[in-house]
Amino acid sequence: MAHRPSCSTSFFGELRTREISGFKVRQRLYLGDLSIDAGDFIIEHENNPSPPLALSFCKTSGKSHILAVSDEEGFVSCYDTRKRLSCHSSCWDKTAEAKISEWVAHENAIFDICWIKDDSQLLTASGDQTIKLWNAEKRKCIGLLTGHTGSVKSVSSHSSNPELFVSGSRDGSFAIWDLRCKFGSHGVSRLSSTSVVKEAHSSSHGRRTRRGQADSKSVTSVLYLKDDISIASAGAADSVVKFWDTRNLKSNISQACPDIKSFSKKEKTRHGISSLSQDTNGVLLAASCMDNRIYLYDVLHLSKGPKKIFNGSKITSFYVKSAVSPDGSHILSGSGDGNAYIWRVDKPESAPVSLTGHEKEVTAVAWCSTEVGKLATSSDDYMVHVWNIKKESCISTRSPCSLRKRVTATPTKIIRKLNLEDSNGFADASCTSKKTMVNSSSPSRSKFEECSTPESFKKRKLGLFPAEGVDMQRTPDSVAAFDSPSSVLNPPSSLKRRTIRDYFLRSHESIKNHFCD
Repeated sequence: MAHRPSCSTSFFGELRTREISGFKVRQRLYLGDLSIDAGDFIIEHENNPSPPLALSFCKTSGKSHILAVSDEEGFVSCYDTRKRLSCHSSCWDKTAEAKISEWVAHENAIFDICWIKDDSQLLTASGDQTIKLWNAEKRKCIGLLTGHTGSVKSVSSHSSNPELFVSGSRDGSFAIWDLRCKFGSHGVSRLSSTSVVKEAHSSSHGRRTRRGQADSKSVTSVLYLKDDISIASAGAADSVVKFWDTRNLKSNISQACPDIKSFSKKEKTRHGISSLSQDTNGVLLAASCMDNRIYLYDVLHLSKGPKKIFNGSKITSFYVKSAVSPDGSHILSGSGDGNAYIWRVDKPESAPVSLTGHEKEVTAVAWCSTEVGKLATSSDDYMVHVWNIKKESCISTRSPCSLRKRVTATPTKIIRKLNLEDSNGFADASCTSKKTMVNSSSPSRSKFEECSTPESFKKRKLGLFPAEGVDMQRTPDSVAAFDSPSSVLNPPSSLKRRTIRDYFLRSHESIKNHFCD
């Protein structure tokens, strides 16, 4: 059975949702009041601490409080970030109270994790060159994906088809996987990739360096874009982001990179990219570069180069990541100086907000997709901090000073209520009032027509609206057409120009006639 893609996760799907459901009023973050409110966890197993490497909140609203953490020892731990514990509790007590589950997923470091299938399953990418698929509730491995010949550094799922995802590896390749293409009927299913692109990011100067660095050919990050057919990839060789069409992977279709001509001679040294991230709509793409800059691209205008550039964090290793907030309004990044930083996208020149609390390099970061103001940071100090922006610090994007013009259809119940008020108790009146109300000069109609905007008043003066008391010529066809809202946008030729107000006036009369009858 063909999978029907969701229309709400992509840019155009969002537009369609707005047409159907109207605009949603989102809350805008005010970053002046951050606190470690929900959790402060230490990553350790049998009293042996382990540096966390990846973070991921569940994506569905009912489970968005669950945070998955992977670490250098190959463990996956899940925490309930709703737990409100006393500030006097030790981090060990908080960790034990908030921990939901924990298991050994690999015998090597887990560099990336990704929730799929309504957060019922979890993908883990490891240094053992494999990817595993887990039933998160049962902590059971249900799929083993092999084919890479180097550490798997990044995984990203398809935005609307949970069976598809892409992975990037230190071997210089990225691979596309389809979970339906599996073999082996007993125990763990084994899968092979459906497509592989080798040497996606290569350099003639191959090298292997200390922890935190990477092979020059390594693919450090991959993203399945929201258009559902494109993939973005980045590597350790340079600051170029490449874009690929999954229908033809012979070569990349586009690429984006900063304009190094404007940089100093020292800055022109090639720098790799540690991570890629995108907002919910998929319009903005952020690339964390090893030149201590975060470049923000508009995927609709890649040829123009970075849309914004953010400075302030120290991206000292490929473990330092960044993430665009779900609404695309902020960027969160780790840093080698022990802090995390948040910038407003619309004010890249402003100094970022500093999140202090870690003692060593801040590496992985994550936003909660459904809870406004919740985010998580991890560090080489073995700690994971969950930050909350207090609710009183969130303001609505629909502020009193922002005026919006909108045409809305009034519900029938409200129309009926208004009609009853305007008629001054017409339900108790005799049916002789029916003729008066049908007349265009009735009090009710006059009151209705007095409600107008300055624009409509000008149009009435210019003769665009019919004058009061002037009856329009009607034929049987025009009467039927007049009863439909579509007559406002596409009126029959036999009718004069009408407005949305005329349609509701007609409904107004019909309701009153119904009560009198």
